[in-house]
Amino acid sequence: MTLRLRYIRDAVMRGLLALSAVVIVLPLVVILGYVVVNGIGALNWSFFTEELGSPARAMQGRPTGLAHSIVGTVVIDLMALAFAAPVGIAAGIMLSEYPDNPINPPLRVLNSTLNGMPAVLMGLLAFALVVRPFGRFSAVAGSVALAFVMFPIIARSVESVLRTTPWSLREVGLALGLPRWRVIISTVLPAAKTGILTGVLIAFARAAGEAAPLLFTSFGQNYMNLDVGRAMDTLPQRLYSLAISPYREWHAMGWAAAIVLLAFVMTCFFAARFLAHKFSPGAES
Repeated sequence: MTLRLRYIRDAVMRGLLALSAVVIVLPLVVILGYVVVNGIGALNWSFFTEELGSPARAMQGRPTGLAHSIVGTVVIDLMALAFAAPVGIAAGIMLSEYPDNPINPPLRVLNSTLNGMPAVLMGLLAFALVVRPFGRFSAVAGSVALAFVMFPIIARSVESVLRTTPWSLREVGLALGLPRWRVIISTVLPAAKTGILTGVLIAFARAAGEAAPLLFTSFGQNYMNLDVGRAMDTLPQRLYSLAISPYREWHAMGWAAAIVLLAFVMTCFFAARFLAHKFSPGAES
């Protein structure tokens, strides 16, 4: 094979790779552009400061917004992360660092089952565990449902990251006579914190856009509520209800809610990545 033919084949393969990238990215760009074009007109000061209220409020031209949905999204998602992150990280540590522990086979089956379970079934599970016993919808129930969504993703990500951590890091601590749990906390986890944070972010982004589990748990409402023991509204759930509503004014607000939800997830992602890079080993050098 001549050198010229190799250059031609290399150029063809580069072109095919570039074309594949465009084919993959182009639908995403089109979708994002369509969402922005349809929702940017509804983004104003009232959108972030007012409640949705009744349909008559919008029909009368009075200012409406989704402030209650934005606040509810932050509250429920952070509560879900607080529930899922410690349990998911602990499960990942158990699966990776203690492979012979008898609890691992059922834990792995549970993790695989939750990972393959549709999100709506997790909402039904949270409904049976939280809503039915307490007799009402609540933000706590919604956060439990989203925690079920986050848990298997975090556990699997942590397990994968810890398995790629060099064994020499563990040997250093064990050679000094430190117990296994101390070596994991002081040496292994700090070395893998960027990968762990990435897994947590992936789980958070997955759960932040879920609406189906919240229909059976937090339920939603049109007014501001800060009591986590009562029904609370969220952006994914409100986006769904606005999209199927018969009011054109609410349709535009649904597109605007999609923009805010997208911005919320992206902001959290870039902020966490920045912190992970800033506080990673060797960042100050």
